[in-house]
Amino acid sequence: MTDALLRCVPEDGEAELEQGFAASDHLSGAAVNSNEDNRTDYFVTRDGLTFAGTHLIVDLWDARRLDDPDHIEAELVRAARKAGATVLSTDFHHFQPNGGVSGVVVLAESHISIHTWPERSFAAVDVFMCGECRPIDTVEVLREAFRPGRVGLHEIRRGVVDA
Repeated sequence: MTDALLRCVPEDGEAELEQGFAASDHLSGAAVNSNEDNRTDYFVTRDGLTFAGTHLIVDLWDARRLDDPDHIEAELVRAARKAGATVLSTDFHHFQPNGGVSGVVVLAESHISIHTWPERSFAAVDVFMCGECRPIDTVEVLREAFRPGRVGLHEIRRGVVDA
């Protein structure tokens, strides 16, 4: 299983990637047919592993516009589409008095969720996608939308099939 971490990335700087993580590692894999009746389960095969999907855990620090639910919803939908995902629905809640936002974009390929703490300029984002999607492409949209001073990124391959 790959668990990559991207730490303290300046807004305009280049990221240092650890543990062999590279954008090319995130090229789409083929959906796998695992049933006799040819139903596609949308597991992917990449780097010699077969797994359900890629889960990104994204921390946005020193971020902006974290108290604007309309902006957050629009940008997460944009991020999903950039990754090649199919948006099914959205649900967002604006907390008072601090202005934090929690929400989810439900995808045919799974979900993107966010929880914000505007008083700390922090947002926690989960991106989980299966099939042909490119979840790493959501990070560029998140950076554009929230202009974080630094980004933490963990990648987890979910549902790894034993060899």
